[in-house]
Amino acid sequence: MIFGLLDKKPVIDSSSSEWIFQAYEWALQNFDATLFYQDTVLVCPTNDFFPGKVNSVHSMAESIFEQVKTYAGIGHWPTLVQDQSACQLTESQQIQIQGALRGPQGIKNESVDDSQKLVIPYNPQQINNPEGMIATYAHILSHHMGRMSKTQPPGGIEYWPHATELLAVFLGFGLMFANSAYNFRGGCGSCYNPYAQRSAYLSETEATYALALFSVLKEIPNSEVTPHLKAHLRGTYRKSVKEISNRQQELRQLKQPPETQALASSASV
Repeated sequence: MIFGLLDKKPVIDSSSSEWIFQAYEWALQNFDATLFYQDTVLVCPTNDFFPGKVNSVHSMAESIFEQVKTYAGIGHWPTLVQDQSACQLTESQQIQIQGALRGPQGIKNESVDDSQKLVIPYNPQQINNPEGMIATYAHILSHHMGRMSKTQPPGGIEYWPHATELLAVFLGFGLMFANSAYNFRGGCGSCYNPYAQRSAYLSETEATYALALFSVLKEIPNSEVTPHLKAHLRGTYRKSVKEISNRQQELRQLKQPPETQALASSASV
């Protein structure tokens, strides 16, 4: 009986799961629900998704970033990848994006001067942690994308870093966020390089739950996801999928057209 009761414990607490559902609704309303359902893919940490041969740390950092941009649907954004030790960032960076914010309707402008490009820093120490680097890039892009939102994410500015991580999961990078949310810090001093890790705001369980919601909405079978997850997260992922699949009313809400979602949200205020 005791074990049966333990099995019924939810993956995450109710307030966290509600926030994740609300954050998905915010993302769908502001960042093209049609593109999400029709074109967004689950990006996997494999050579099939990140092919190519490089001959330097910088060229690898650039190659990974360009592919992250493509999967995020923002290949047309004018950007410049720089070693973080060599670049100066300002929060007020502004770029001109032609056509749609995301997707095939975006227009790439090859004549943009470097001074007018969005500077994207990378940490050379992270080059041996590609999943962490991919997640970091996706989070940086989601931060800038989130600033273009017409509405604040649930929880407001206090939850900004969490919302932008969630937005990166929404863009297809959930596997990297789940796998790189926690890194073991024990062992001998030479085993752990803190500069190769990324700062995570969603816990690995929350990131796994957010990934599961992505898969349920996109109807991606477990067999296409779990082989790419860390072994200890696979059970959490399957349980999350099962829990989420039982929330049919909330799922129907997320699958409604954006304008219908907005009306429903207004009516519930």
